[in-house]
Amino acid sequence: MQQDKVKVRLGGISASMLGCLWGRAQLSKDHSSLFYDAKAVELVEKIDYDFSASDVPPFVGIMLMFNSGKVNRPEFCLGPIRAKQFDEKAKAYIAEHPRASVINIAAGLDTTFYRVDNGTIHWYDLDLPAVIDIRRQLLSEPDRVTYIAKSLLDPSWCKDITHTEEGVFMIAGGALGWFDKSEVEQFFSMLADNFPDGEIVFDAMSRSDGRFRTWMDNFPPEQQDAMRAAWMEALKGWWEKAPQDQKDMVSNMIAALKTPIKPKGKELTDIETWWNWLNDRERQEAVRDLMESTHRGFIKWTLEDANEIAKWDSRIAVIDQLPLYRDIPRDSVSAETRRAMDYSDESGGSNIIHLRV
Repeated sequence: MQQDKVKVRLGGISASMLGCLWGRAQLSKDHSSLFYDAKAVELVEKIDYDFSASDVPPFVGIMLMFNSGKVNRPEFCLGPIRAKQFDEKAKAYIAEHPRASVINIAAGLDTTFYRVDNGTIHWYDLDLPAVIDIRRQLLSEPDRVTYIAKSLLDPSWCKDITHTEEGVFMIAGGALGWFDKSEVEQFFSMLADNFPDGEIVFDAMSRSDGRFRTWMDNFPPEQQDAMRAAWMEALKGWWEKAPQDQKDMVSNMIAALKTPIKPKGKELTDIETWWNWLNDRERQEAVRDLMESTHRGFIKWTLEDANEIAKWDSRIAVIDQLPLYRDIPRDSVSAETRRAMDYSDESGGSNIIHLRV
């Protein structure tokens, strides 16, 4: 008898974990020789969720669409490639510290343990209580794995890590950009206080400064048209279900755009009507500006150079900083995808950072 699927309903930042899970499952199906996450494929089939942006806040909806390929983004998007890069770092550390503790910070529905476990490490998955509750529904705690239901800014979780004598390695994927710089500084000082000589790998976005505009220019016009159309369809689906306060937030974002927002004397009451008011050029500008404003509005902390963090605390040292797609093969992907990957690395859009604390 087929097991009933588990319903997952999350709001806010936590909803982004669904897009990351979907991305890993899709990359596993499409490019299994590069990256394969059997547990992610299994979980996607187990979850009662359509992986659209229809029931999450707009900023998370944009992330879900672009992480899941809903708008024809290149198949090698941020979430799964970030996971592959983290795997390489974790495996190298575990090879040297086979009985180490690995702490997955803001774990969500991440399944790194199942990809890197050597049979002797101690593993900790840390996230907010609501997320850990869902994780327990879908993934029971295996031997040597402990779930911790706390915020990453709550220093008490550090005392829950009970095996630190043989090394501590930490992973923080897609987590730190949501916090203010002062909170990120506090977080790294906390790690240095509690896990001296531990290591952490995480990803960081740089300031956008028009990067999304240039990124879209990597695609041929017909593909840009398809991306905008799919983006708008998802936004319309979300609009039909969204509470009024979230609609008001999107309306305010639209009102701040350079693009004309409405004919004189008209009120913005329906997102589709607004879209239909725009000509092709205005639609191009609107999507690009909304992507930029979303980044500015919700990605609070950006990082250009990891050495900036080392200046915060003398105990922190930079081990490595690499572009997201470094050493990722390009031979099996489309020309558009290769261009987008190359542009991301050349512009420093997303980087993998490896520190010793």
